[in-house]
Amino acid sequence: MKTVTTHQIRKLLWLVLDSVGIGALPDAHLYGDEGSNTLLHSALAVGDFRMPHLARLGLGHLVDVPGIPREPGPDGHFARLAERSPGKDTTTGHWEMAGLVMKGAFKAFTDTGFPPDVIAEFERRSGFKTIGNYSASGTDIIRDLGPEHERTGSLIVYTSADSVFQIAAHEDVVPLERLYSACMVAREILDAHNVARVIARPFVGSPGSYTRTYNRRDFSMTPPGPTVLDMLSGAGIPVVGVGKIHDIFAGRGVTESIHTEGNRDGLIQSIRQIRDLDRGLVFTNLVDFDMVWGHRRNAEGYAAGLMEADSFVPGLMEAVGPEGMLIVTADHGCDPTAAWSTDHTREYVPFLAWHHGIAPGSGRDVGPRTTFADIGATVAALFGVGPTVDGDPMDLS
Repeated sequence: MKTVTTHQIRKLLWLVLDSVGIGALPDAHLYGDEGSNTLLHSALAVGDFRMPHLARLGLGHLVDVPGIPREPGPDGHFARLAERSPGKDTTTGHWEMAGLVMKGAFKAFTDTGFPPDVIAEFERRSGFKTIGNYSASGTDIIRDLGPEHERTGSLIVYTSADSVFQIAAHEDVVPLERLYSACMVAREILDAHNVARVIARPFVGSPGSYTRTYNRRDFSMTPPGPTVLDMLSGAGIPVVGVGKIHDIFAGRGVTESIHTEGNRDGLIQSIRQIRDLDRGLVFTNLVDFDMVWGHRRNAEGYAAGLMEADSFVPGLMEAVGPEGMLIVTADHGCDPTAAWSTDHTREYVPFLAWHHGIAPGSGRDVGPRTTFADIGATVAALFGVGPTVDGDPMDLS
C-alpha cells in the first residue's frame, strides 16, 4: 500500500451525517436539550445495533454506545467537536464547519409565526394565498391542511424552532417550478429578517396518505463571510456538492451540484464522484437522518440508517484512493427520543478522518475541538488555500 502524507492529499470526501450528534453540549439547557444524545439513543432503540467500520476509525472513543466498540488501536484520527456559533440549525452548523463562525443567531418565529406584513408581501409578490403560518411538524401540518390546500391552491406556510420559512404544496396542485419561484420570492423578502432558510416542501398523495418527496429544495441566505468552499473554488479546485450542500451555501463556492434521492443514493453518488475526481472536494450531506428519522422521532429507523451508512464505509475508503482522504462528521443533533419537541438538539458532533498514510492501528485523538470551524481550517490547509478561515487546522498526518 502506498504511503501518503497529508501534503500529498489530492482529493477529499467530506461526509456529513446530518444530525448525528453524540451528546448534549454544556449549554444545551439554554435550548431545552439537556440529556440529548442522538447516536446513543438511536442505538438503544434496537436490539442488535452495530457500526463496526466507523468503530474501526475511532467512533467508539467519542461516545459510549453498545455496538460501537472502543478500538484500542483505531485506523483513523478522531475528535469530538463543539459548536461555537449560537443555534442548532443546518445552516449554522455547515457554515461553521466550512470555517465561518456566526456571532449571532438567526431569527426564529416559533411562537408567533411570521408577521402579517411579511405574509402580505409574500402573497402579493408570489401571487399565492397562504394558509397555516404557525410552528408545526411538517408531516402534521400537511396532514391537517393538505385537503384545504388542494381545494384552494393556497400554499401551506409553517416554521419550527429553527430559522425556517417552509412552504408545502402538492405537486399536482402547484408545479415544482412555481413552488420554487415562490420560495425565491420569500428568500428575497426574508433576508431583511435574518431568516436562515426558505424550504420548498413538495408532497404527493391523497388526504390521509400524503408523502413528502425528495424534490425538496432549500434556499439559504448567502454566507456573510468567506468559507473554505470559496477558497477552493477561487483557486480553481473543484467543489462537488452532493445532496443539499449547494442549497445550504446558496451555491457559493460549489462548482458542481448532484441531486440525491435519500441517504443510499447520496452514498452511491459520493463513491462515484470521488472515484472519478482527480483533485478536489466532494462534500456530501446525508439528509435522511434528519428529515426522515430525526424530526419524525423514529429512533428505530434512525438506527437502521446508521447501520446502513456504516456498511458503505469500506467502499468509501476504497473510492478515495491512495491520494485521498475521508472525513465523516455531523452538523448538529436531532435526538429521535426527545419527546419535548420534533426539532434539532444542541449536541457535540463526531469527527473521523482516514487516509492511506495512517498506519493500521495508529489513529489518534486530535481533539477535543472547541469549534466545528477546525474542519474548514484543516481542509484549507490540506489543499494549501487561503486566506485563513475561522478555526485551527488539525494534524491529520
